[in-house]
Amino acid sequence: MSDFKRSVRLLYTGQSPRARNFRYGLIAFDSLTIIYFIVTAAIPATSATIALNTLFGVLILLDLCARFWISDNPRRECLQIYTLADLVVVASLLLAPLFSVNLGFLRVLRGLRLIHAYHLLRDLRRESPFFRRHEDAILAAVNLFVFIFVTSSLVFVVGFDEQSGVAGYVDAIYFTVATLTTTGFGDITMTTAGGKLLSVFIMVVGVALFLQLARAVFQPSKVRYKCPRCGLNRHDPDAVHCKHCGKTLKIETEGISGA
Repeated sequence: MSDFKRSVRLLYTGQSPRARNFRYGLIAFDSLTIIYFIVTAAIPATSATIALNTLFGVLILLDLCARFWISDNPRRECLQIYTLADLVVVASLLLAPLFSVNLGFLRVLRGLRLIHAYHLLRDLRRESPFFRRHEDAILAAVNLFVFIFVTSSLVFVVGFDEQSGVAGYVDAIYFTVATLTTTGFGDITMTTAGGKLLSVFIMVVGVALFLQLARAVFQPSKVRYKCPRCGLNRHDPDAVHCKHCGKTLKIETEGISGA
C-alpha cells in the first residue's frame, strides 16, 4: 500500500513528464466538466444527465480523496478554496436527486480548480513563458469567468422559469454582465427583495473582479521571484536589485531576441 501511495503522490506532485502529463490531464477533465456544467445548467434534468452527473460526482470525489490521502496536512488541504468548491460541487451532483431546487449554479464552482492548483501553477510558471508574463491577468480572468457563470446560473434559478431553457439562461448571463458593469439597461430587472440583494452582490463583487482584471492587463507586468533577504516576491522583469532592500537578484530571463 505504501508503494501505491507513493506512486499516487508522485503523480500529483512529481516533476517527471508522466506526472506533468497527468496533471494536465486533470486540467483537461476540469475544463470538460465546467463546460458541461455551463451547457446543462438550463437543461431540465433527465435520466441521462442524472447518470452523467453522478459519474462526474464520483470521479471528482475520487480525485478529492486521493488529494487528502497523499497530503501531509489534510486539514490545510481541506481549507483550500478550490477544495471547498469541489466539496460543494460533489454534494450538488450526488445529492441533487433528493432536492427539488435546481443546484446547477453550484457546479460552475468547479471552475475554481482551473489554474488554481499549486502544482499546476508551478508547472505553468516553469514551462510557459506566456503564462509567466501574464499570470496575474490569466488568474484574474479565470476568477471573473467563474463569478459570471456561477452568478448567471444563480440568477437563472432565482429569476427565471426553469422551462425558459437556453433563452432564459442567455438572459441571465446578459443580466449578470449588464449588472456587474453597472450598465443597467433596465430591460431585465429583479423585482423581489432577494433578487435586488443579489443584484447588489453582483455589482459589488463583479466590479471588484473586473477592476482586478483590468489592473492586471494594463499595469506594468511583474515577475514572481522571492528576494532572499526581505521576501519581496514581485519585481520588474529586468530588475537587478530588489527595490525594497537593494539585494542583488538573479531572476531567470530568456534574454533579448533580435538585434
